[in-house]
Amino acid sequence: MSGAVGTTLDLSGRTALVTGSTQGIGLAIAVDLARAGARVAVNGRTAGRVDAAVAQVREQSGGDVVPAPGDVTTADGTAALTADLPDVDVLVNNLGIFDAQPALEITDDDWRRYFEVNVLTATRLVRAYLPGMRERGWGRVLNVASDSAVVIPAEMIHYGMSKTALLAVSRGFAKEAAGTGVTVNSVIAGPTHTAGVEDFVYQLVDRSLPWDEAQREFMRLHRPQSLIQRLIEPEEIAHLVTYLASPLASATTGGAVRVDGGYVDSILP
Repeated sequence: MSGAVGTTLDLSGRTALVTGSTQGIGLAIAVDLARAGARVAVNGRTAGRVDAAVAQVREQSGGDVVPAPGDVTTADGTAALTADLPDVDVLVNNLGIFDAQPALEITDDDWRRYFEVNVLTATRLVRAYLPGMRERGWGRVLNVASDSAVVIPAEMIHYGMSKTALLAVSRGFAKEAAGTGVTVNSVIAGPTHTAGVEDFVYQLVDRSLPWDEAQREFMRLHRPQSLIQRLIEPEEIAHLVTYLASPLASATTGGAVRVDGGYVDSILP
């Protein structure tokens, strides 16, 4: 059995949907999956941004890329997207929101919003696509979580809560998919260099600092546990997602797999 699945990250003939893939980590994942041969559906809320991202992914990957616009944070938006894209082999729930906020100032509406966007959106899409994967006997569900799921940040505990919940959701759906050829995993992404994170960093350090200096100061003050002592590049997250989406990862399911630069102080993956 050890050589049955081959040794390449080949996703030819598979369709992948990556939510929130017009920028940042999601865009990098879309490019990497397309390079591996998947037909990739790029998702975002507005058609203009989606079309621009589709062109970028095609240019960088030379792959088969299609637009899948829609607001998947709503039930109606999800229904419209799944009607246009009824069958998906690889579902990457990447969409998420984050922001710094003092713990005692997080309102009930804030708590609900973070749960609904970061957890319920992913859950809704899994409900939509998992049955088809099980019927076909092959599929991958990947929920992009965060080190904040394990090391709850004092400056955004509502975000940490939502990502902790996403780990539980992933484990539970992996049990639902047991024995079907479908795997469900979460990816614990560490502090990653994206435009949104640059804004977040400057909420916590002096805005007059040049970016390289601001990044080092942020890691020193707020993420000192990192073993690589730098922000992770989105492509580094994407490489792990592509591996987990591939046939090579057929025995990895129900896991929370880390690509966190050693930030989480644990010997378990």
